[in-house]
Amino acid sequence: MTDATPSFDPAADGAPDYDAMTRDIADVPAVEVITTVAVHLLSAAAVNLGLDKPDSPHKDLDEARKLITALAGLVTASATEISSFHAAPLRDGLKSLQLAFREASIVPDEPGQGPGEKYTGPVFG
Repeated sequence: MTDATPSFDPAADGAPDYDAMTRDIADVPAVEVITTVAVHLLSAAAVNLGLDKPDSPHKDLDEARKLITALAGLVTASATEISSFHAAPLRDGLKSLQLAFREASIVPDEPGQGPGEKYTGPVFG
């Protein structure tokens, strides 16, 4: 008698072997995870500020505020763990976003009240 249970071999049907294509998360250094998340937050905030292109239809300051605040918390909390080499450019990007947010706001926040400023302190141009 033959076994009636079909076997499934992903390589046999041309499907990619995802296990071979991905790294085990345990092998990824913490600094890489932190900086990758920070870059995603930076990018998403920039798009929500309309910085992706002139006359961007994606402007949403409420979403940008949330993303900038999350980024500020992450960068501030992790700065000593990821070293100045990694933290300095993230801080620069964060400050640029905070200033862009202030510029984009119809009614700018008071110094120290802008997105993420409870973690970074007041941001001035």
